[in-house]
Amino acid sequence: MGWLLALPFLLPIATGLFALGARRKPRRARAISLGGCIGLFVVVVIIFVRVIDEGTIAAQMGNWPAPFGISLVADRLSAIMLLLAGLVGLAVAIFAQADVDLRREVLGFQGFYQLLLAGVCGSFVTGDLFNLYVWFEVMLIASFALLILGGERAQLDGGIKYVALNLVSTLFMLMAIGMVYGLTGTLNLAALHVALAEVEQPAALHMLAVLLIVAFGIKAALFPLYFWLPASYHVPPVAVTAVFAGLLTKVGVYALIRTFTLVFPADFSFAHDLLLIAALLTMLSGVIGAASQYEFRKILAFHIISQIGFLVLGLALFSPLALAGSIFYMVHNIVAKTNLLLISGTARRMTGSFNLAEIGGLYRASPVLAAVFFIAAFSLAGFPPLSGFWAKLMLVSASLEQAAYWVAAIALITGALTLFSMSKIWSEAFWKPHPTGGARPLTSLSVSERVQRMLPAVVLVGITLGLGLFPQPLIQFCEMAAKELLDPAGYVATVLPSRGG
Repeated sequence: MGWLLALPFLLPIATGLFALGARRKPRRARAISLGGCIGLFVVVVIIFVRVIDEGTIAAQMGNWPAPFGISLVADRLSAIMLLLAGLVGLAVAIFAQADVDLRREVLGFQGFYQLLLAGVCGSFVTGDLFNLYVWFEVMLIASFALLILGGERAQLDGGIKYVALNLVSTLFMLMAIGMVYGLTGTLNLAALHVALAEVEQPAALHMLAVLLIVAFGIKAALFPLYFWLPASYHVPPVAVTAVFAGLLTKVGVYALIRTFTLVFPADFSFAHDLLLIAALLTMLSGVIGAASQYEFRKILAFHIISQIGFLVLGLALFSPLALAGSIFYMVHNIVAKTNLLLISGTARRMTGSFNLAEIGGLYRASPVLAAVFFIAAFSLAGFPPLSGFWAKLMLVSASLEQAAYWVAAIALITGALTLFSMSKIWSEAFWKPHPTGGARPLTSLSVSERVQRMLPAVVLVGITLGLGLFPQPLIQFCEMAAKELLDPAGYVATVLPSRGG
């Protein structure tokens, strides 16, 4: 069991080392990286099936018993996040074969990409707060390298902003870790569930909550801590932006959900009120920022921020339906958002620009690409019967269930403004003719490039369609995951058998 739960981060680390060693032979490095992503996907599918069959699974590294050793844990939330990481990792790895230029390959793109996947997967299986910090730092190093790889001026500018604000997150997280250890004497998440419930210092708990919300809120791009994202996400190659959009901010949301369901007491209303305000302001500021943009990737970057608000909203409302809605929304958003970024890269390849004023004619140049964009974009906007509709319906229903009518109203307004942005991209990039008649058809690309660009997009949009047309299995899974989060006794019993009752 220990090796199985360690493989999601050990495999990408090993793959990354081999890929870095082969970086001067790009074909070999690409093959190594792609093979590693296929292996990672197989591993996370096995873990997902094990969790479905057995419930929460755990392993103690080096046979040191918890809470003294390093715990690796996978419950339903961890399992679905690992599965999504494996899916996105493989989809982007295929797309990167066509998108990433030779110079960046030689500089080590494949190795840093694998290191990023290791950090993401490590964050999802770790069972203690300190190792969560370690994996966050692994992600920061890898993502910064991917941002500045190539050394273009815009990349360096965006990379500096990105790393500066994320170092602030690191500082707050280290302060929180020190405070937690001082209060409880442990950093194991399951042990903290028991220990923090016995702390009778409300002011200390409030301060700790603020520190963790700031630390994880920066990673998640939560209001008002998101300014690094639109300043940096549009500068690297599209493959990098796609994996960032799909996974990086979601790790921050995962950390918030894990912390404020497992570690803190369930009746800790202070944190939920704070998260509710931040979630609503994130939704509104992100969608308004997107509406003001006129560049394909920048619109999508601001929508990453907006969608984070929906993800945190379920945690803030803190009901079974709301948490289930957040998990469903996580699945939908990771798939749809990654796909939209991949589509934007193909659109640029065919038209020569991301600026909506300078492109057009994509519907005629490639009806297949247009159809894929239409499904992914209108799913993001919550158009029925696509996956985004069910996700937003669950969150709006959870708001109405608690008589939080103004919360439901803001969610619906945000959805309407998202539809406006997606319609703007559709009308400008796909429907109107290209200003100079320069949109090249998809068939003008080589067969291999067409496959590398379109296969991930078609598979991801197929998943979006499947989740929309047949949502019940995922809804049931999310409801069970939410039940586990709201009653973490099973998680605690698995990690700490002697204290799990």
